[in-house]
Amino acid sequence: MSISRYLLPLIALLLGGCGPELAGTAATTGKLQAEQAQQAKAQLDQFKLELSAAMQSTETAASATTPQ
Repeated sequence: MSISRYLLPLIALLLGGCGPELAGTAATTGKLQAEQAQQAKAQLDQFKLELSAAMQSTETAASATTPQ
């Protein structure tokens, strides 16, 4: 009976210690995902600029080769 008297509080204490660690891990994961989303948006914006420049260059080259 002495063992079961101490076993339940010990288990509760051990499981209670997992909560803060889990919350910290979730916060870190969320922060990293937010940073990745910002980087992806920056890459997309850069790609759009490069695509626009390439299209403009193509249009300029095409208009230069057509007779007027």
